[in-house]
Amino acid sequence: MNRIDQKFKEDKKLLSIYFSAGHPNLEDTVPILKQLQASGVDMVEIGLPFSDPLADGPTIQESSTKALQNGMTTEKLFDQLKGIREEIEIPLILMGYFNPMMQFGIEKFCQHCEAVGIDGLIIPDLPVDVYHEEYKSLFDKHGLYNMFLITPQTPEARIRYIDEVSNGFIYMVSSASVTGAQNTFGNTQTDYFQRIQQMGLNTPTIVGFGISNAETYLAATKYTKGAIIGSAFIKFLEEQQVAQIPEFIQSIRK
Repeated sequence: MNRIDQKFKEDKKLLSIYFSAGHPNLEDTVPILKQLQASGVDMVEIGLPFSDPLADGPTIQESSTKALQNGMTTEKLFDQLKGIREEIEIPLILMGYFNPMMQFGIEKFCQHCEAVGIDGLIIPDLPVDVYHEEYKSLFDKHGLYNMFLITPQTPEARIRYIDEVSNGFIYMVSSASVTGAQNTFGNTQTDYFQRIQQMGLNTPTIVGFGISNAETYLAATKYTKGAIIGSAFIKFLEEQQVAQIPEFIQSIRK
């Protein structure tokens, strides 16, 4: 069974953390993963840096740029992750744009993911119908789940289609804007969370974009299985040391 499925069977709300590989420092990737697992995080999304991350807010864009300046590449990331499953048990997801994966070679990329123990991918600019028709069989061959994003503006028919072809979870973008931390959620977002919950989807949902503290984490997980924190964690890493990661996680789950 895929580790993502195993995690979703647990009777609790999940916390997933996103960070850019190679940031703040090139060799921080594995130490960050170890600290996150030790802190009780349920899943980790490792960002594959890209020079033109259109869906990301300034914090993640800047971390991606810094990672590239540090020397992070797709090949370097796979080198860093060799043997990671000897120490890390929680699900690991690579999140990035399709262009670097195509440059690397899609089949080669999937082979490398399987070899190091990646459980799934999130590719914001890969349309679900293109994935379904052209790549799903390849991903399945290498045991890779592919998770899709929905927003408050996504039509119901498309959400149903994503639910039909998805595995793992559906990534609910909390708003139509780019990524970035927020302190609270408004009625519009709460209504959206409730609406998706009432659709009775087969695939579990997790909220991302705007989760930054215990309040927004609780608000997001009231109607979903879990939440993803990215920008707020990246800001924390820039201000603190990797060794202080448990303090950040404790502040979310206090």
